[in-house]
Amino acid sequence: MNTTFELPGSYKKWTWGLIIVGLVALLYGLIMLHPFEHGHGEEHIGSTRFWAVLLQNSVYWLLTVNAAMFLICATTMAMGGWQVALRRVPEAISSVLPVLGSITFIILMILVWGGHSDIYHWVDKTVAESDPVIKGKSGFLNPVFFTVMAVITIGGWALLGRKMRAMSLKIDENGPLTYEQGKRWIWNNTVWASLFMVFFTLTVASSTPWLWLMSIDPHWYSTMYSWYNFASTFVSGLCLITIYVIFLKNRGQLEYVTEEHLQDLGKFIFAFSIFWTYIWFSQYLLIWYSNQPEETKYFIERIGTATHAGPYKGLFFLNLIINFVAPILILMKKSTKRNWSLMVFMSVLLLFGHWIDYYLMVMPGTVGKHAELMPFEFGIAALFIGIIMWSVGRFLTKHPLTPKNHPFLKESVIHQS
Repeated sequence: MNTTFELPGSYKKWTWGLIIVGLVALLYGLIMLHPFEHGHGEEHIGSTRFWAVLLQNSVYWLLTVNAAMFLICATTMAMGGWQVALRRVPEAISSVLPVLGSITFIILMILVWGGHSDIYHWVDKTVAESDPVIKGKSGFLNPVFFTVMAVITIGGWALLGRKMRAMSLKIDENGPLTYEQGKRWIWNNTVWASLFMVFFTLTVASSTPWLWLMSIDPHWYSTMYSWYNFASTFVSGLCLITIYVIFLKNRGQLEYVTEEHLQDLGKFIFAFSIFWTYIWFSQYLLIWYSNQPEETKYFIERIGTATHAGPYKGLFFLNLIINFVAPILILMKKSTKRNWSLMVFMSVLLLFGHWIDYYLMVMPGTVGKHAELMPFEFGIAALFIGIIMWSVGRFLTKHPLTPKNHPFLKESVIHQS
């Protein structure tokens, strides 16, 4: 087996090209958008837009790379051997988490401790005291609680993910396992995977989206919001894994990965695209049906009313077309899930689609009617993509691409979808 990987020149050029474009966009924002001005209204909209774009991208890409470790842990707990042949790819993607986690933490701390009430209204003590709704939530909507939870959340993801990767890499370094060693290793791996899953459920599927995103409008709430976030970023994480698997296959690597594995990734992308749609529709239907002003406000800001279209109406329905209509039309057939070109196209499209999804989560509650998709927004996205490419490439070149001593490798090699 050829388990070593050397980054091609084109990959390095794209990586540094995207990072440079992103840094130029960041520099533009620092100079032209006056991000350290405080206040509300038209005169401060540039500052609000700067931080809103950083918040959107940091949270979206952080949860996307963390979803790669979720896949590893979920399949580990299910005793799923099919993913072992390609396991190093999600491991490489999850290794980006400490970098993006640090960036996200810095952005969040600037917002809550820097008094950016244009993003989080509740950081303004005057508003928090005078608004009965915000005051009622002050037990958790305050900078101290927010900071402690951010430290625990990002730190927990990083440490548990690191432990899972370290256990996987260790068996390659120590050589083949005996039957008893293999049993013990599988047990330890399952225990740590279950710890990650419990922690993931208590954060991504529960409290973290409430604090980081839903508190942009503390008057609005949805009991499905966290699962909606999970579904969106899990699809994105699967798409990122698929792109890298096909990239490596095109380079003659991952010899044990076949069309069967690619079809399984396609099944997951298709299934969770439908799951995302189910959550999207359920949330929308229940709010529309109950017709309560404190809930319908969320959708009025995005699509407007029967007589006045909202500034985000086009993006709102584009989001649904990309993330639901495209997968159900293209990925339903078996043949399309085995077509490398179509899978790459759909993966890129869905990564963009769910980036739009997060844009719609953040922007209406921060910049309001000033809806823009300009080079600055795409430039910041390019910066985060470049950072991911740099970190993933670094991991892949340092470690064997196939976990050759994994007890389930044979099961993965002979896997039939």
